[in-house]
Amino acid sequence: MSMEMSVQEERERKAKSYKMLLWFAIISIVMVFAGLTSAFVISKSRPDWVSDLIVPKAFIISTIVLLVSSVTFHLAKISIKKDSRGATTAYLLLTLALAIAFIYLQFSGFNELFANGFVPTGSTGTITVSFLYAFVIMHVAHLIGGTIALLVVIYNHYKQKYNATQTLGIELGAMFWHFLDFLWLYLFLFFYFYK
Repeated sequence: MSMEMSVQEERERKAKSYKMLLWFAIISIVMVFAGLTSAFVISKSRPDWVSDLIVPKAFIISTIVLLVSSVTFHLAKISIKKDSRGATTAYLLLTLALAIAFIYLQFSGFNELFANGFVPTGSTGTITVSFLYAFVIMHVAHLIGGTIALLVVIYNHYKQKYNATQTLGIELGAMFWHFLDFLWLYLFLFFYFYK
């Protein structure tokens, strides 16, 4: 009984440590985006500010795709807690497909901006567009990190490292994924309404 209790206590300590590290990473990412947001707001008084920037439709669609991916990741977490391996696998793979679709849509959005003459540098470059690219590229970089984390979760699930009592990896992956979704939603709404 004491051996079993110490194993359970060790798992709980490990889970708290990993979750705390993830929170530190999330806070540091928030600080980066807070700094970029502040610089963006301060730069609005520049003469090369673009107020007629229309957010590409691909960014609107990608927002919906990313929100749906958050739901599917959450459903994967619920499924593994019920020891439903098949449903967990399906939801994790659907989340991966949605992540790939999101990244594709982000690049489509960039192509739409280029086609409309909004480029970050050169004679037609503006501070508004430069900030937009900085924000989105930073977010896509973090999403690629989230996608790698998702691939690790899928791999560990395939290796049967998760079950109803061992869900730490999926929980951490889902926490980070939900944070990335929230971050993109914030960026999207910020650029959509703050011109």
